[in-house]
Amino acid sequence: MKKFLLLTFIALLSITSCLPADPQTDSPLEALLPTTPPADLSQFKNGLAEEYHPILDELTHASIYVINYVIADDLSHVDSRQTVTYTNTENIALNEVNFRLFSNLFSGEMTVKNLTVNGNAVNPSYSLNNSLLIVPLASPLQPGETASIRMDFKITVPTSVDLNYGVQAYYNDVLALGHAYPMIPVYDDEEWNVEIPSQSGDVIYADMSFFIVTVDAPKEVTLVGSGVEVSRQDNGNRQQVRFEAGPVRDFYLAASPQFNVYVKESNGVTLRFFTKEEYRKGAELALEKAADAIEVFNERYATYPYTELDFVSTPTMALGIEYPGVIAITEWIMDPQVDYLEATTVHEVAHQWFYNLVGNDQLDDPWLDESLAQFATLQYYSDLYGELGMQLYRRDIKGRWAYVGNKEMPVGLPVSAYTNVEYSGIVYGRGALFFIALRDEMGQES
Repeated sequence: MKKFLLLTFIALLSITSCLPADPQTDSPLEALLPTTPPADLSQFKNGLAEEYHPILDELTHASIYVINYVIADDLSHVDSRQTVTYTNTENIALNEVNFRLFSNLFSGEMTVKNLTVNGNAVNPSYSLNNSLLIVPLASPLQPGETASIRMDFKITVPTSVDLNYGVQAYYNDVLALGHAYPMIPVYDDEEWNVEIPSQSGDVIYADMSFFIVTVDAPKEVTLVGSGVEVSRQDNGNRQQVRFEAGPVRDFYLAASPQFNVYVKESNGVTLRFFTKEEYRKGAELALEKAADAIEVFNERYATYPYTELDFVSTPTMALGIEYPGVIAITEWIMDPQVDYLEATTVHEVAHQWFYNLVGNDQLDDPWLDESLAQFATLQYYSDLYGELGMQLYRRDIKGRWAYVGNKEMPVGLPVSAYTNVEYSGIVYGRGALFFIALRDEMGQES
């Protein structure tokens, strides 16, 4: 993610050039939600580059989320149901399964009811300002055992972008649903990773999972989601669209009645930008640069793993936010004359490798994806524009560190250890300079 509020963005340019009542909706949850997970993972091949198909055989114990969203006509209320098939991949038995309810940290609200484990009703507990749902298990889940956990949940979507950059909000006629489902966090040597995230950085630390998501929404909105669209049906003034995504670390959904779609095919990947007509030129530029970035990163790192990469313009207060197979770009930089549009696009494309393909704890070790995404962006400028392009972007990176007075603060701290300005200067600036120095010391081939 490009973590800059607009005031910070403006400063950097000087260096580098009472909720409404829940509306009544007809809720077709029972009709649309598959009752069982797929027998195997072969259906997810449609969204994967062919060379990644064999990895499906290695992920048979990954969680499978089956989610149904019913988006109200006002686009600010969502009625939902989720069934997740969770396998204990640890070497110890688990007495509970944790879920993150991030909506309750984003000025909105997520409420859960009708919770069952393997068909039996259970009473959960809550913690961390209702952002943590603790699901008790009647008997310990042994290593290798699987549980089916089902719940209904409702989301009241914020109508401002004040918290966490507006990753989950209905604002300016755009609905953004980032992390908008009960999410199982990583279980590791720290046990469940469930701390309240800082407002400065990304909020998730998640394992690779699979998603089958059906969305019932007003017919006039255009939907964009992680993965690939596999079915669509119109029903009067409503539409039902199904997405399948995986393996991915998250699922993202956005909707707007104003979205147009611009498409570019490149390197075997379908690139699409969902945006308002007024941002068409910016979208076309971003697609061109994204295609170039994929070509660079395919050559330098590994093949882009999916058959599609979607972009969506939203009123987010970050310059850009990465999700698996989807990138949100703020409307504020959609003018192709804005210097940051190309750099932001490429930085977020780099996150498809560093955060998604190669995962990390984004809360405790943000530099492992953000600093690397900055370094990858530098390599893009080097490959496309030569020495001059590389030096110009390197000056931008140095400018970020200079903005905090070249402070000798460690790059490997958790997000919560930095102020907003320090997070930008150290993680995006000094951290990237570390990887540059490492390359210079070891040599490009190493």
